[in-house]
Amino acid sequence: MLITCYNPTELGDILLVVLAADVSEQRVSQKNNIIQFSDSVSGQPIGYNILHASELLPNLTGNGRIQLNNEQLQCLNAALQQAGFNTEVKFDQRPRFVVGLIEKLEDHPNSNHLHIAQVQVEDQHKLQIVCGAPNVAAGQIVVVAEPGAMMPNGEIIWPGELRGVASAGMICSARELGLPNAPQKRGILVLPADEYQPGTPFDLAKHQAVK
Repeated sequence: MLITCYNPTELGDILLVVLAADVSEQRVSQKNNIIQFSDSVSGQPIGYNILHASELLPNLTGNGRIQLNNEQLQCLNAALQQAGFNTEVKFDQRPRFVVGLIEKLEDHPNSNHLHIAQVQVEDQHKLQIVCGAPNVAAGQIVVVAEPGAMMPNGEIIWPGELRGVASAGMICSARELGLPNAPQKRGILVLPADEYQPGTPFDLAKHQAVK
């Protein structure tokens, strides 16, 4: 998984590189202009802060989550190797916002308002997602933020548990997706079944631009 964020106005000339979810016990080390965050238990890197990033990566621009091009990715890996970090980051272009079909819905055993949804996404793959929206129902076509998705507010979606039940992803509301004229109340976005096919990417930028 590779998530890269660049916001020079707010953070300065720092590229944030996220490879995995945060852990409670982290080890932090710095070499040259690169700070590595790793899991203290497994030793696996979970992310990097690249200082003076525009000096390392050519034509680095953006404000928020960005997609590095091939040249920038090569420069990033070269900088990591030169600094002595034995890590190679790779492209992860799989869409994280997809259209899903809620195939099954059941009550959460430890909650009076949460539900456990079995959601079909791409390639007939299914995700179990705990959802508390009041309008969620089986048979709906919805927008799913899969693990690794970055929401418009900067939150990254990771697998986890809600009241003891595993949940991998989020069924999204229009407000959470930052869509124009989104209702300012609780409730997931339900898509027209005749316009959206389960398993297809949901182009968030395109829908955000619609007025």
